Parts: sequence; C-alpha cells; structure tokens
Amino acid sequence: MKEYLLLFRNESAQNGYISTNEDMAEDMPKWQTWIGGIAMQGKLIHTAPIEYNGEVVNNQTKIKNPYKETNNNMVVGFLICKTDKYEDVEEWSKTCPILKYPNSSVEIRPLIPFPAN
Repeated sequence: MKEYLLLFRNESAQNGYISTNEDMAEDMPKWQTWIGGIAMQGKLIHTAPIEYNGEVVNNQTKIKNPYKETNNNMVVGFLICKTDKYEDVEEWSKTCPILKYPNSSVEIRPLIPFPAN
C-alpha cells in the first residue's frame, strides 16, 4: 500500500489558533469518528495536532514564530495513512472535520519510501 501525508491547514489568529475551546469540544467527536473510520479499515499510520508555537530554521536564520502563509493559514495537524487507491484519500479528505472552517484545507501528499538496503 502507498502511504500519504494529509496536512490540515486553518486560519490562525495573532497569538493562537482561531478555534475556541467550545469549537474544540464540539469538534472532538467529529475528529474521533473521522479518524476512527480510517483506523477501522487498518489504514491509519499516525495522526496528531500541531502546537501553535514553533520555529522555522533555514541556512541563514531561525524564526521563532510559527510559519504562516500570506493568508494567515498554517499547518495545524497531520495524518499519515496508507491505501491502494488514491481515491480513498480524496474521499477521506473531502469529509475531514477541518473543512468546517471557511479558510481551511487538506493537502494530500504521497510519500516516497526510502529504499531498504
């Protein structure tokens, strides 16, 4: 089976995510059901939300604030799954709970396995 990385993006506020505690409480059962559906098929490898604070390191400097795209969107979580059909990943992505937010998205990235020597 081929592995895929799903990157969840959402709009951010000045000092944190736009989701309120109430949003998170309301969303948690939806996330559990959605992730559970993938896991029940034996196709979930790993998933996690990402903390707001972080840093970007390149060959010139280190930036201590989280990386925000020009529209204030940032990666807020990820999921790694496996399947024989890319269409499965597209369908899972279309029903992802993150999409309830207006400027959110799910990016699908096929993973390239390292050769085993």
